[in-house]
Amino acid sequence: MTSPAVLIGVVTVSDRASRGEYEDRGGPAIQDYLAEVLRTPHLIEPRVIPDELETVAETLRELADRRGCCLIITTGGTGPALRDITPEATGDVCGKMLPGFGELMRRVSLEKVPTAILSRQTAGIRGHSLIVNLPGQPKAIRECLDAVFPAIPYCIDLIEGPFLETNPDRMIAFRPKK
Repeated sequence: MTSPAVLIGVVTVSDRASRGEYEDRGGPAIQDYLAEVLRTPHLIEPRVIPDELETVAETLRELADRRGCCLIITTGGTGPALRDITPEATGDVCGKMLPGFGELMRRVSLEKVPTAILSRQTAGIRGHSLIVNLPGQPKAIRECLDAVFPAIPYCIDLIEGPFLETNPDRMIAFRPKK
């Protein structure tokens, strides 16, 4: 019997993309990455929303609580601009924050660009959902996911989510030996 596909939320936070003035490249980059790295059957719950604190928070609550996404990955809204509020919305809805995700992503990004110190990526837990905030550029999305994704399946194990299996030709997820 085949296991049902797990749900993964992919949220692009962008005023311009939500109005159709700008092509969303971040959300599709995340979806392509997941298709490459995950062996577990999964379905994407995509959203493109404006940089509004309550809209982002409500979208995260909807994907975690009502849709049951075990993983929600956001792109955009992590910089220092006045309208960049994704980390604040994530903090508002999460019971536990995981600052190590942001620390590692900034470290990896600093190897490429000095402005990585301006990034405010983070991650947190809401119930049985892991929420990870990524930057908006597709190249940076891939670099950051390559850094943190090995820990994501085990984190989801720890919050009693579904078992995520990675494609071993692309990435080995870390799980402690029993």
